[in-house]
Amino acid sequence: MASSLSRISDEALITLDNLADRAGNLVRPTMRFGVTGLSRAGKTVFITALVHNLLHGGRLPLFRAQSDGRIASARLEPQPDDGVPRFQYEDHVAALIEDRIWPQSTRAISELRLTIEYESASAWSRMFSSGKLTLDIVDYPGEWLLDLPLLRQNYRTFSATALDLARSPARADLAARWLSPASQLGPGMVADETRARELAALFSDYLRACRSDERALSTLPPGRFLMPGDLEGSPALTFCPMPDLPPGPAPSGSLWAMMERRFEAYKSLVVKPFFREHFARLDRQIILVDAMQAMNAGPEAVQDLERALVDILSCFRPGRNNLLTSWFSRRIDRVLVGATKADHLHHESHDRLEAIVGRLVERATQRAGYAGADIEVLALAAVRATREGSSGQGKSKLPLIVGTPLKGETIDGETFDGETKTGIFPGDLPENADLFFKQLGSGKPQDRPHLNFVRFRPPPLEKTTEGISLSLPHIRLDRAFEFLFGDWLA
Repeated sequence: MASSLSRISDEALITLDNLADRAGNLVRPTMRFGVTGLSRAGKTVFITALVHNLLHGGRLPLFRAQSDGRIASARLEPQPDDGVPRFQYEDHVAALIEDRIWPQSTRAISELRLTIEYESASAWSRMFSSGKLTLDIVDYPGEWLLDLPLLRQNYRTFSATALDLARSPARADLAARWLSPASQLGPGMVADETRARELAALFSDYLRACRSDERALSTLPPGRFLMPGDLEGSPALTFCPMPDLPPGPAPSGSLWAMMERRFEAYKSLVVKPFFREHFARLDRQIILVDAMQAMNAGPEAVQDLERALVDILSCFRPGRNNLLTSWFSRRIDRVLVGATKADHLHHESHDRLEAIVGRLVERATQRAGYAGADIEVLALAAVRATREGSSGQGKSKLPLIVGTPLKGETIDGETFDGETKTGIFPGDLPENADLFFKQLGSGKPQDRPHLNFVRFRPPPLEKTTEGISLSLPHIRLDRAFEFLFGDWLA
């Protein structure tokens, strides 16, 4: 009964938030646009490049409002939510352009408001439209999105799911330091704060190890264990799954009961407010994934990426908004899955990357029972750090990507100094997505596509003959804009 009342209360608050948003839209048309990404997928760079290209009239030939000359101006404005940190665009763009370093990833939710003044392509719309669109860009960690499925789980289900993952071949060695002491505890062991802190710390270490470049695993709830913020050390973050729980309720005063209570507190204090105050108010969404890092790490990482996409897509309220229902309940009607770092591949492999990620998304939508919203997959680079070149002559030419590898990056025994521009053969993806998954399932390392994955510095900005710096270069950012909000500017 209590959980039902809680759900009713949450839905009522969501409805009130949507009523307030929609009332404001009568005066100021506003689209709330969610940007999230799995670990190191580049969402901070994406938002920075989005804003920079709109503010500075970037080269966006496939973004029709821009290419048709209908955008008069774009400007940043104070964000509407005073209790949410502002996305620090100015700091991030300075890091990219002046220092040529990648900006620090955001580790909490942030927001930015951008207003676009435009002329509609339709004479009828020009009569009734204000000619202004406000984008409220909501930036949040993908780890937080992967927490939302916890709302449908009790502590027993959460523990069983986490244990199944921890005992899988890709994770078992990483989980051993946590699982070994946890498995020695009986379900009736008396609650002990010191023991709870030790186990929670070991569990957090295990999750961080799963996220490392070598493993590149994606399904890592609870997300705040990886980025605790001001909740660090709180009881709501001092729990972990417990192995092999027997049937029946937790004994009163036991460590099991303590962990169960704290898991429920985590859902109430962390997950529900995020869903109600931010996620349930979104109109459109982009999900950024670093599929190439997963491919390099092996089949387990690719399978885990698909698992994460299943969990993510199951969180959305997909579907079409209509004039009446949108006042009470918001639905995300377009989702873009961006396969980032396309500039790390030669253009011949871009379609192949899209096809592989598209197959992952297709399988994930089927498993999640996802339907009712437009979903598109796009290989992109929000900031293009490389250009293309070649080595050799005639038919023996080898396609290269040319850029400045980050200091300390290595390939074939060579360590880069962070200053020298270098040409690298990035490797090829299979021409057929079916072949890729067949090779992945073979379990043979020699069947995997070999990618020379090197991180590059941001590029120096090109200048016109008059000395004016051009906007940040990109790959398919214009197509992303057109899909995500081009119809709002039609």
